[in-house]
Amino acid sequence: MDYQRIASDARQGLASVSIATTAIKNRALQAIADALGARRTELLKANAEDLRLAHENHLDAALLDRLELNDSRVEAMIEGVLQIEALPDPVGEMTRMTKRPSGIEVGLMRQPLGVIGIIYESRPNVTVDAAALCLKSGNACVLRGGSEAFHSNQAISDCIQVGLSEAGLPSSVVQVAPTADREFVGAMIGGDHPLCDVIIPRGGKGLIERISTDARVPVIKHLDGNCHVYVDREAHVERALAILENAKTHRYGVCNAAESFLIHADCAADILPALASVLASHGVEVRGCDRTCALMPDAHQATEEDWVTEYLGPIVAIKVVDSLDDAITHINRYGSHHTDAIVSENYTTVRRFLQAVDSASVIANASTRFADGFEYGLGAEIGISTDRIHARGPVGLEGLTNQKWIVFGDGQVRS
Repeated sequence: MDYQRIASDARQGLASVSIATTAIKNRALQAIADALGARRTELLKANAEDLRLAHENHLDAALLDRLELNDSRVEAMIEGVLQIEALPDPVGEMTRMTKRPSGIEVGLMRQPLGVIGIIYESRPNVTVDAAALCLKSGNACVLRGGSEAFHSNQAISDCIQVGLSEAGLPSSVVQVAPTADREFVGAMIGGDHPLCDVIIPRGGKGLIERISTDARVPVIKHLDGNCHVYVDREAHVERALAILENAKTHRYGVCNAAESFLIHADCAADILPALASVLASHGVEVRGCDRTCALMPDAHQATEEDWVTEYLGPIVAIKVVDSLDDAITHINRYGSHHTDAIVSENYTTVRRFLQAVDSASVIANASTRFADGFEYGLGAEIGISTDRIHARGPVGLEGLTNQKWIVFGDGQVRS
């Protein structure tokens, strides 16, 4: 495969889309949404072939669920594109304009990141989400989905190409890998001339670790979603129970589900017995410290490994702590810097928690399940970043841009 041709085409696509007007980009997005609706039958037929092969290869139920497309999921894909179309265009936005003593005016302007490579598994809807977000933010993209969704991704790619053509944009603005070979991933992230400027991996821990280790370009990623909810001594009990239940049981296999609860010792006797009944009704297994096990007789003894584990299932680790500082220390030591929450009626306690916990999202008196681009008002998201530089938390349109300094003068020269 001619990887350098793909890279060259991506650069040409970037040259066009990076300066495209908002109207042109929105026209392409509307045409993509229309094509998804018009080609629904072809999409579902391609997906049925992927599902047939997946069953033959004995993929597990969770993967099959993520792989499947149906009428409602196609409608959700269409709605996602239209939501991105409706979002403000970040490209060209100027901020912090300041007049300097010399008379020059200095500020910042948002610009696309460049050619973005996105490597993902299972979910074919990521193909259209990623393409739409990159397009609206003025980036070219190279998309490599999993082999299990190959036929679905090619059918979605056809819809994307229709949209680009109708808006007068080159097809190389969005390139979906024509192969599921691992060699293509290597070309995207490494070698003497990587295809992409930035890589965003979406998938299991193994995939993300491999990309992070081997990539020779910047990676926007998170490895784990080991999220916590801390219930403070001044928490409202009923509110705390509702938040704990939702954070753990709303959906298990997502990165913003809570995996550990920390309960202040002063309220543990009120919270834990009631929580035991709530979790039992959902079939959730508890792994707890000594004090937790004393108040929740059905709990299993927790090990050190439990404090760092992202279960992605009906298991939760619970620890009784003696203070706010103990909770903060535990979270910063064992957590994955993704999303952590506090339940407390004390404003000072909440402010200290928000400031001291080193995570991409820190939440007060609400479920960790709100750590999501749509819930934050970003529209669709490309993923959630736990990195400390550039983008952190849900990565939407703004996260797919950076800033450059701009200077306006009126003939000034420096003396």
